[in-house]
Amino acid sequence: MPAPSSLQHALPPGHRLGHYSIDKTIGGGGFSVVYEAMDNNNNKKVVIKEFLPLDQVRRREDASVEYVSQDSNQSAAAGIRRFFNEAAALAKVNHPYIVKVRDVFRANNTVYMVMDHHKGHDLRWYVKRNSGRLSEHFILTVFPKLLGGLGELHSNDLLHLDIKPANVYIRSGGRPLLLDFGAARQPLISRLRSGPNTLTMGYAPLEQHRNGHIGPWTDLYAIGATIYACMAGKPPPGSPGRAERDTLKPAVRQFAGRYSRRLLDAVDWCLHMDQTQRPQNVPALMDFLAEDWIEEEEPGLWQKLTGRLPWTRLQR
Repeated sequence: MPAPSSLQHALPPGHRLGHYSIDKTIGGGGFSVVYEAMDNNNNKKVVIKEFLPLDQVRRREDASVEYVSQDSNQSAAAGIRRFFNEAAALAKVNHPYIVKVRDVFRANNTVYMVMDHHKGHDLRWYVKRNSGRLSEHFILTVFPKLLGGLGELHSNDLLHLDIKPANVYIRSGGRPLLLDFGAARQPLISRLRSGPNTLTMGYAPLEQHRNGHIGPWTDLYAIGATIYACMAGKPPPGSPGRAERDTLKPAVRQFAGRYSRRLLDAVDWCLHMDQTQRPQNVPALMDFLAEDWIEEEEPGLWQKLTGRLPWTRLQR
C-alpha cells in the first residue's frame, strides 16, 4: 500500500501520459510513484514509474511538478538526470529475469519509466505468508535465476543497490523478476555519489550507509540478506548496528538441519561485514554453490556465468 504522501501526489485514474492511461496507483516511496496503466497503442497493461521526490515537490492542477525551493529544484534536476540516464541504460538490458524497460520519457517537469506488467506476487508476500521457513527447493528455484539476471546487470556496468524481497517478483513456475532500479548506479565500481540514496535497513551493507566503495559485492550482500529473510522471516540486523556489536548468529548455526550446509555457507559469505571477504562477483558465488542444482534448474546457466562446464560434468 503506498504511503499517504504518494497517494496525495499521485496522478488520478484516467490521466493520459502520451499514449498511456493511468489505471491506478500501486506503489510509492520517497522518490517515486508507481502506477498500473494501459498502453493504448496495443491495449496492454504496463507499469509506469514516475520520478517524484515527495518532500521536494507539489503537484499543480495541470499535473506538472513544481519544486518547492531552489535547493530542491537543483537536487531534483540532478535526480531526474540520474533517473533518465539509468532508465535508458536499463532499457538496453535484455534478460528474462530483469524487468524490461519499454519506454522512458519526460513530461510534467519530471521523467517516467515504462515497464512490462506481470501477474504474480513479490517475494515479500511469500516470506510473510510462510513466516520465513521457505523451502530449500523454493530458494534454489528462484535464486539461481535471480543471480543470472543480476550477473547480466553487472555485465552492463550497472548495480541495483536495493535488492530485497519487495523488489523480487515471482511469476508462475518460480520465475523471478528483479524490480525497482530507483537506486541503480553506474559505473559498476564507484564511490556512492551525493544526492538521493535509496537503501533498506537490513539489506544494505555498511559501504552504502557510510558512502564507501560499492561494487558487485554490495548487491551480493543484499542477495545474502534476502535469502536469510526467506529462512528467518525477517532481514538480518542492520549493518550499522552490526558494525558496533554484531549479534547476528551465523546461518550455519541458526538454520542447521533445515538447509544444506553449502547454501548456509553461501549466505554467511554474502553477509560478511568486510566487503573484501564477500564474493566479489556473481560468478564467484555461483562457482561456490553446487553445480548440480544450478544445472537442474536452468541448464547452461552455470557455464554462462562461470565460463566453463560444471566440474561434476567434466568428471563424467
